[in-house]
Amino acid sequence: MNPFPTARRLRSVLGVTAAAGLLVTGLVTTASASEAARSADSTTRTADSIRGAGSATAIPGSYVVVLAGNQSVAQTRATTQSLATSYGVKVRRQFSSAIKGFSTAMSEEQAKKVAADTRVAFVQQNQKVTASQDDPPWGLDRADQRDLPLDKKFEPSATADNVTVYVIDTGIYAEHKDFGGRASVGTDTVGDGQNGVDCMGHGSHVAGTIAGTTFGLAKGAKIVAVRVLDCNGSGSTESVVAGIDWVTKNAKKPAVANMSLGGGADAALDAAVKASIDSGITYAVAAGNDNSDACGASPADQPDAITVGATDDKDAKATFSNFGKCVDVFGPGVDVESVGITAPDATAKMSGTSMATPHVTGGIALYLSEHPDAKPADVATALVAAATPDKVGNPGTDSPNKLLFVGKVDPARR
Repeated sequence: MNPFPTARRLRSVLGVTAAAGLLVTGLVTTASASEAARSADSTTRTADSIRGAGSATAIPGSYVVVLAGNQSVAQTRATTQSLATSYGVKVRRQFSSAIKGFSTAMSEEQAKKVAADTRVAFVQQNQKVTASQDDPPWGLDRADQRDLPLDKKFEPSATADNVTVYVIDTGIYAEHKDFGGRASVGTDTVGDGQNGVDCMGHGSHVAGTIAGTTFGLAKGAKIVAVRVLDCNGSGSTESVVAGIDWVTKNAKKPAVANMSLGGGADAALDAAVKASIDSGITYAVAAGNDNSDACGASPADQPDAITVGATDDKDAKATFSNFGKCVDVFGPGVDVESVGITAPDATAKMSGTSMATPHVTGGIALYLSEHPDAKPADVATALVAAATPDKVGNPGTDSPNKLLFVGKVDPARR
C-alpha cells in the first residue's frame, strides 16, 4: 500500500503481513490423538489457493496465517506453536488482538499444507504496502465551508483535546513545532532502529494535517505514531497488521486511526482493520492513487472503514484518485501544505489520497470530541451525512458525490 501522493509520487512499497508484534514463546505441545485426527481430517480438505499468491505485490516466501475460531491469547499461542512445530516453520510475529495468527517464512508447498489444516481460517501471502502521495492551508479552508470561493478562514467547532489519533504510517517527527509537544511514539514494527522517528516525511505531513497547530483540523488532539513503513515509504502486510494489532490493544478512546497507505487486495489486512473497528476505533483509509476502482485495494475495500478520495482546489476529483462504490467521501488532496521533517519549522507540499485522508481523520477527531461515546458506524454515518453533496467534479463511476464538511451543519440540511 502506498501513502497516496502523486505530486511527488512518493510511492512506498509495504509488504503486508498480518501480524501484531508479539514474539511467541514456549508453549510447545506434543502431538496428541486429537491433533492426529485433525491432521487426518486436513487431508480431506481442499487446500485453497493461498490468498494474494501470484499478485504483483506478493512477497515471495512470506505469509500471514490467520487462525480459525475465536481463541483466547493463550489458545492462540498454543495453536501457533503447534502449527509451527507440525509444519516446520518459525514464527516471526504473533497476532492476538486485531487478528489471531502469526507471520512466517515458508515455501508455497508448506503454505498450502498449513492452509488445509482445520485450525487455520486462511493463509495470506505477504504483500507490499506503500504510502500514498503523488491565511490556513487551502484544505482546511475548504473543509469548513459549503461553497467556493474560499474565505481565507478556518473556524473549527472544537480542538479535540480529549481525542487520541493513531497515525499508521512512516512515523512522526515529534519535535516539529506544529505538534506542540502533543506527538509521541506508540510502536515501530519496521525494526530498522528508527524507533518511530519519521525518515521519509509522509507520516509527519499526514499528522500535521490531522492535528498540527497551524496545518491541522483537530488542533488539540494527541498524536501517536505507529510506524509501519520504512524510510522509502514501504512496508508489508506483516508490519502493517502488527501496527494495527498494537493500536487495537493499546488505544486510548475516543480514538481514530489514519491509514494513508494501501496495496492490492489483502484478506489479512482487511480482517485486522475490521477487528480493530469492531473494538471501537474509527478508521479513515486512503482510496489509492491509481485512478481506478478503490474496491480493488486494501484496506480501501473495507466497508466498515471510511474510505477517502481526493479533490483539487477546484473541487474536481484529483486525476490520480481512485473512485467507485467503496469510496465514502472526498477531501482536499492536491498541493496540500503541512509539516516537513528537515527542521522544527519545516513545511512541505504533497498530493495524494494520503493527503485527503487526514483531512477526514481530523474531521472525525472533531466529531469524537463532542460525541466521545459514538461508535465507528455512528461516526461514519454522521460524517457522510454532513458532507456537502454534488460538489465533486467528475467523481468517477459509482462514486458518491460527497465532499468533506466540518463546519456548522444547518439542521435543515441533515
